[in-house]
Amino acid sequence: MKRPLLFILFVTGAIGLGTSCNENPPEDNLLLPTNLVHTITLSNTQKGRVEASIKADNANFYSILFETVNGFETPEMTGNKAVYTYVDTGWFQVKFRAHVSAAQYSEIIDSVYIEFKEITLENGFRSPESYDGYQLVWADEFNGTTLDMNSWTYEVGRGEWGWGNNELQYYHDGEKNATVMDGKLTITAKEESAGDAAYTSARIVTRGKKEFQFGRVDIRARLPKGQGIWPALWMLGSNIGDVSWPACGEIDIMEAVGHKPNEVFGTAHWGKSVPSTFNSKKYRLSTGDFTDSFYVYSIVWEKDKIEWYVNDVKYHTITPVNTGSIYPFNNPFFFIFNIAVGGNLPGSPDANTRFPQTMEIDYIRVFQTI
Repeated sequence: MKRPLLFILFVTGAIGLGTSCNENPPEDNLLLPTNLVHTITLSNTQKGRVEASIKADNANFYSILFETVNGFETPEMTGNKAVYTYVDTGWFQVKFRAHVSAAQYSEIIDSVYIEFKEITLENGFRSPESYDGYQLVWADEFNGTTLDMNSWTYEVGRGEWGWGNNELQYYHDGEKNATVMDGKLTITAKEESAGDAAYTSARIVTRGKKEFQFGRVDIRARLPKGQGIWPALWMLGSNIGDVSWPACGEIDIMEAVGHKPNEVFGTAHWGKSVPSTFNSKKYRLSTGDFTDSFYVYSIVWEKDKIEWYVNDVKYHTITPVNTGSIYPFNNPFFFIFNIAVGGNLPGSPDANTRFPQTMEIDYIRVFQTI
C-alpha cells in the first residue's frame, strides 16, 4: 500500500522551556514569559512550507527561528505567527521565543523533519515470493493492524548491563514503539524518559514461537539513521537459556550504525565465554543510503555454511573453517528485530541526532529446501 510522503512532518515535542540566551540576568522585577504554547503546521498546497505560531503569558513580542543547512533564519513575524519554506530534506530545529525585550526571553525548541522524496513500499528492491527447490515455511507480511502475538513476543525493560551492550533505551511493549499498519511493521526509537532511560524503543522476538534450523531468510526493510542509532535484524540460538551467550551463537542478518547510513554488516558471533569471537563483513552502497528506500537483507543458511546477501548480492560467507572447533550454527535459532539507542557499537546520540527514528519492515519470509 502507498503512503503519501511527498512532504513529511515529524514534530519531536518540546525539548524544554528555557530563559534568555543572554548571559545577563533579567532586569529587577522583570518577569519572563511563561506558559509557552507553540504549533507547527505544514501546507497542504505548497511543498516545504511550514507555518508556526507561539503564545505565552507576559510576552511583549515573539520571534521564531527556523534552522536551515546554513544556520538559522528569522522570518518577519505577523503577530505571533511566522512562515518559512524549506527547500532541503532533513531534520531542522525550530526555536520559539517569547520576549519581554530583545535580550530577555523564554524559549522552547522543537524539531521538524522535512522530506520531499516520496518513499513507499513500492520503492526499492523486492525479493521473489518463491525459489526453486525451496518451500515457504513461515512468513509475516505485516498486513494487519496489530503484531501477531502467535509469532512475536515483546522484550521489555533495560536488560542487564543495557542488554549486554551498555545501551541507553528502555524497550516498551505494545504499540508505544511498534505499530503494524499500511502493510508494514514500524519500530520507533524516541527521545523520551522511561524510568532511568532517556530513550525508548521496541525489541520483538520469535523465541519459543517461530524457531528454525537452516533455510533462506529474506527481510525487506528501510533503516533509520543518526549518531547513536543501532538497528538490527538478527538471530540467537534457541538453546541460549541452557548455554548462554555467546555459546548459543548469534547470526546478525543485518546490523547498522546510524552515523554510517550507507553501510550494513553481516556478522556471526560464537565462543565459550564473553566476549564473543566473531566474523563480520560490511556491505557499502556506492551512492545513497539505506534510509532512501527498502532493501532486502538475506541469509542462505545450510549445514556448515551461512551466506549473507543484500538485494540478492552475496557479500559474506562463513563455514566451520572460519570458526575453528566451535560452530553453533547448525542448531535452531529465533529472530530478533530492534532499534537500540547508544551502546558499545555506535556510541551515544549527539546534538545532531534527530528523533524519532524508525525502522520499517515490509516482510520476513523463511524458506526451506523441499
